[in-house]
Amino acid sequence: MKSSNPLIPKSKLPASGVTIFTQMSALAQLHQAINLSQGFPDFDGPRYLQERLAWHVARGANQYAPMTGAQPLREAISRKTAELYGWLPDADSEVTVTAGATEALYAAITALVRTGDEVICFDPSYDSYAPAIELAGGVVKRLALQPPHFRVDWDAFKNMLTPKTRMVILNTPHNPTATLWQQSDFVQLWQAIADQEIYVLSDEVYEHICFAPEGHASVLAHEALRERAVAVSSFGKTYHMTGWKVGYCVAPAAISVEIRKIHQYLTFSVNTPAQLALADMLEAEPEHYRTLPAFYQAKRDRFVKALAASRLEVLPCSGTYFLLADYSAISDMDDVSFCRWLTAEQGVAAIPLSVFCADPFPHKLIRLCFAKQEATLDAAAERLVKL
Repeated sequence: MKSSNPLIPKSKLPASGVTIFTQMSALAQLHQAINLSQGFPDFDGPRYLQERLAWHVARGANQYAPMTGAQPLREAISRKTAELYGWLPDADSEVTVTAGATEALYAAITALVRTGDEVICFDPSYDSYAPAIELAGGVVKRLALQPPHFRVDWDAFKNMLTPKTRMVILNTPHNPTATLWQQSDFVQLWQAIADQEIYVLSDEVYEHICFAPEGHASVLAHEALRERAVAVSSFGKTYHMTGWKVGYCVAPAAISVEIRKIHQYLTFSVNTPAQLALADMLEAEPEHYRTLPAFYQAKRDRFVKALAASRLEVLPCSGTYFLLADYSAISDMDDVSFCRWLTAEQGVAAIPLSVFCADPFPHKLIRLCFAKQEATLDAAAERLVKL
C-alpha cells in the first residue's frame, strides 16, 4: 500500500541540480547536434591498453584490488612522477588510486576540511569542488579570474586569507579557461600561505595536455608546497578512456592516511584489470603521455584555423582540450541561452562559461571541446563559420 505521507529528504545540496554537462549532452542528442560540450573524446584509446585489459581479465585478475591501488600501478605512478617532476613519492604510503579524479578530489576535501573551514577556489572553477566543500561543512571563498589570461591577482589572494582558511584548490592546466599556472605562481602561493596551516589541493588532470614549451608546472615540483599538497590526476584524460574512471592522488603519508580513510568507505577499491592494464601501459609505452601535447596541439591548431573565418573570437589555449570563444559579435544573448540556441538551432553543443562561476559572469564566452576526430571538428567549424 502506497504511503500517503512519503518522506521527502531535506536536500544537503539545495542549489545543485543536474549538471550543465549532462543537460547539454542530452540536448545535443535530442537535436542530433555535434557535441563539443562534455569533455570526452569521440575516438578510442590505445590498442595496447585495450589488449592488456583483455589479457588481465582472461587470466583471472577480476577480484578486489588492494584498497590503496594495485601495487604495479602505484609503483609506475611513482616512477612517472619522478621522471616528470624530479621527486619520487613512496608508492606504498603516498600514492592512492581512486575511482576517477572526482573521487580523489572529494576524498581529499572530505578528509581535510572541517566545519567552518574556509576553502579558496579560483573562478571559473570546476563544478565538483563547491558541493564537496559544502558537504564537509566548509565555506567556499571565490577569487574571480578575468579574461583573457585569467591570471591570479596575488594581492587579492592574500587579502582573502583569514585564520579560518584551511585549503586552496587550484587547477592547472585549467578547465574551462585553458590557461596554465607557472612555477612563479607556486612560488607566490607558498609565500602567501607558508606561515599558516593551509592545505593545497592541486587538480592536475590535464597534466599531459600542456602546450607550454617548458611543460607542465606541478605542485609536486615545489619542495615546500608538496609537503602539504594533494596532487590529483586522471588516466581517463591521458588515455582517452574517460569511461574507465581511474584516477589517483599523490600526497604526503600523513595526508594520504586520512584520504584513504574516506576512500575505503566511498569506493574501497578500483577496477582491478584496468589498473593492471594501465600499469603495463605506463611501463611499455611512456611515449604516449610524452607525445600527448603534440597530439592535442595539432587538433587545437586545426580547429582554431578552421574557426578563423567565423565571427567567434578564440581566446588563447595553453592546455587542456578546450577552447574558449567570445560570441559577442554574433549575439547579445546570455551564454546559457546562446548555448541552448546554438545546440538546438545550429547543431553544435557548447558549454556556457558562467556555470563555472558563483557570481554573475558578464562575459560572453563559451567552451568548446576539441578532443574529437578531425572530421568532427571540421563539421563543427563549418557550422560555426556560418553564424
